[in-house]
Amino acid sequence: MAPGRLNFLASGRPSSSDYSQLTPRTPHSRSGHAEEAITEADIDEDADAYASYRQQQSEPLLVSSADTSFPLAGYRSRGDDHDAPTKPSAAQWRKHLTRKSVLNNTPLVVGTVLAGILFSLIVVSLKKPEVLDAAVGYVASSIPIPPPGHRISYENYTRFPLAGMEYREECNKLMAGKFMHHGGYWLPPPGGPMDVSHHDDVTDYHLPEGETTTACSKTITYQLDGTVGLTADLALMAQAAALARERNRTFLVDDTYWNRGRWTDHFQDVRSRQPGPEPGCKAPPPEELVACPRLARHWVVNARTAKFHFGHGFYENYEDPYRRNVMRQRPIFEHSLQSFKETIRPNAHNAQLIRAARTELAAVLSLPPHAENARNDDLSTADGSRDAEAALTAHTPDPYIAVHIRRGDRHAADFPYRGKYVPLENFVAAARDAWARLYGEDVFGEAASFPGAPIAYVASDSHATAHDFVSAFPASTAVFSLDSSTDPALRALAPQHEYVQQEFNVMELEDRVRLTRGMVVDLAMVSGMWAWEGDVVPGATICTLTSNICKLSAVGLGWDRAFGFGDGKDHTNGDINNAGKRWIELDNKGNVSPSWNAFEVFA
Repeated sequence: MAPGRLNFLASGRPSSSDYSQLTPRTPHSRSGHAEEAITEADIDEDADAYASYRQQQSEPLLVSSADTSFPLAGYRSRGDDHDAPTKPSAAQWRKHLTRKSVLNNTPLVVGTVLAGILFSLIVVSLKKPEVLDAAVGYVASSIPIPPPGHRISYENYTRFPLAGMEYREECNKLMAGKFMHHGGYWLPPPGGPMDVSHHDDVTDYHLPEGETTTACSKTITYQLDGTVGLTADLALMAQAAALARERNRTFLVDDTYWNRGRWTDHFQDVRSRQPGPEPGCKAPPPEELVACPRLARHWVVNARTAKFHFGHGFYENYEDPYRRNVMRQRPIFEHSLQSFKETIRPNAHNAQLIRAARTELAAVLSLPPHAENARNDDLSTADGSRDAEAALTAHTPDPYIAVHIRRGDRHAADFPYRGKYVPLENFVAAARDAWARLYGEDVFGEAASFPGAPIAYVASDSHATAHDFVSAFPASTAVFSLDSSTDPALRALAPQHEYVQQEFNVMELEDRVRLTRGMVVDLAMVSGMWAWEGDVVPGATICTLTSNICKLSAVGLGWDRAFGFGDGKDHTNGDINNAGKRWIELDNKGNVSPSWNAFEVFA
């Protein structure tokens, strides 16, 4: 309401259109307070100031608006039919903002500010964790030299590097003293980092005269100590190589105690594949390798010490916490895949053997001449027959089912076969089902005309089991294996005995190297790993999760193909598309979450 109208009402001459009954009130009467939504407590606080009748009636009931004692704006009811004369003045706001109201609002204000700061820190920690590291004085690439009280001593050892079991004992000592309980996976403990003494003259330590190559300043070494199988080591090594890439460290492989020959007998030198931040630097002195803690300048990890580094803390740091089931494992899956693409690659000899096996399998896929009115005539050869590989790859670039049957010292982990082997008939049935699901009709849309479907590659450490698998199908079925190869070089790689780690360790070195080559070829054929464009690769892989080749087979198949996520649907909750998945695990059968894990951690 405008000031002019207020004067008009105060003069006692209202018009008929604007008339409403005026209820006289004193400024501090109970009705006036009620209009301002003031509480009983507020009324009681002012009671002493207006206790007497004289004080309450010191002003007339109605005065002119021009009078200095006219009530201030804001004491009229908010529900009156007339607009409030003016906004409350600054003096009135100060009057209402009493000490009590300020104190009551202080926790709300402080809490809001703290919540904002905490939210900002969370955003920074997710987007730029290195900023927080720098804020607390921690720089990942610069590990300070520990004080003498935090030195690790290997003075009781005379041979370096230590063996895998010896490194594990050193880790056990530190765990007993609780030195390994970091605040974060890469954060130093409150007492500071621990490390061995390093030689100051790293530029020429233990180097021949005239050689000046500098030792690498920061390294991660994977040690092959011969206590586990090949693929168990490869699965762990893939994660170690990924950590070296992330931490900007030089990645090395130590094969001093490996029982399968030298690393380069089977794979390319990792220094040529992943040179790291200091290409050409020299490996550190072996006495400076430290298994625990991982913050040491030259960290070494093997299958026996992996339990200290690839357990709960690792998953907390590297899995996706916002997803469910196997979807949580995707970052770890991608790390493994990148390592097998870039770092862990077969040497020239093994690559030639893999190519020979794929070429022979492609030849097995030859199809007989098709019906006269068949479609896709561009797939015909000069004599009118159909080119099998071209026909298959025209629509399905993965023309065979891979089957891995592990026997020896590995048994089922889940009921009803725990402690026993998964029956052979389960593998046979799974191969038939997978073929029917993926290739129930040939590429021409008619009844399947493949020669003795399913076409399969079977890999097994048991010669007898592989033979029984082949015998479960008609004679016309195309089942390929190293043992049935027409290439003498491939056939020589087939195992004749079930794999038992302790028995393997006492075999002649020549036999161990040969069987390791066969395992590399089998891994490539079962998983599709290290395939070039145009190579035949498996359309599905059937295996049991207790075997590490089964874990790596999913990596070779690829994320979408392995778990059926390439259907364009939302799989945020980790629900595997059973109709589209190509990684078929017969032990847990998806009853254990997550249904896939990247590696095995040994006790």
